[in-house]
Amino acid sequence: MLPHHAGSQFRLSTDACRPGAGAHSQGVRIIGGLAAGRLLKVPEGLGVRPTPDKVKLAVFNSLGAFLDGARVLDLFAGSGALGLECLSRGAREMVSIEKSEKHARFFRQNLASSGLPVTAVNLRVQDVFLVFPQLAQGGRQFDLIIADPPYGEKNVGRRSTSLAQLLLDDIVLPGLLAPGGLFVVGHTKRDTLEIPATWKERKDMRHGDTVMRFLERPDEKRD
Repeated sequence: MLPHHAGSQFRLSTDACRPGAGAHSQGVRIIGGLAAGRLLKVPEGLGVRPTPDKVKLAVFNSLGAFLDGARVLDLFAGSGALGLECLSRGAREMVSIEKSEKHARFFRQNLASSGLPVTAVNLRVQDVFLVFPQLAQGGRQFDLIIADPPYGEKNVGRRSTSLAQLLLDDIVLPGLLAPGGLFVVGHTKRDTLEIPATWKERKDMRHGDTVMRFLERPDEKRD
C-alpha cells in the first residue's frame, strides 16, 4: 500500500562521507524536523564530503510535505546526513545502503543519538548495485530514492563513468520507485550526465560545485 501522498500532485518548492580516520562534527547537522539542530559525527579526512547544508536545505525545502509518511531508499548513506534528515522530516521507514562498515558505524551512532525511531531504519552494509536486485525480488518500492554519491571526474569528450551516471543507467532502479515517487541524485557540475529514457527530469538545483537532479518515472503525469 502506498502512503497517503504517493501519486498525488505536489510542488517542487544527499551525505556522501568517504574514507577518513577519527571523527568530528564538521558542522554537519540535521537542519529540519523533529531532530533539527542535532549535530552529526562524520569521519575525519580529506576524502569526507558531506552534502553542504545550503544544498540540503534547498532540496528538503523543495520536497516539503512530500516526505510525510514516505518510504525512503537512502543510497551511499555515509554517516546519515541525508537519510536522517528524511527521517526527521516525517519519513515513516527507510532502507539505507552504505558499503563501508566504518561509515555505517557513524550512521548507527548518529541514529542512536538523534532521538529518531531506530526501528524505522534498515541499514544494510552492502554495495548499492548488489542490493537493487534483492529489493526488486522482494517487491520493494519507495516514494523517495535519494543519493549523493562520491563525485566523478570531468568527462569532456566522453560519457560519464561516475557513480551518479551508473545509478541513472541501472536497469533495476527505476522499478524500485513507486508511482508518484521521486529520485533525487547529486553530482558535481564538471560531471556531465546523460539522462536515459528510463527517467524524466523534473528540475535541477545548483549550488557551487554541486548539482541535485529531481527525476521521476517517464510515465508520470503531473500538472
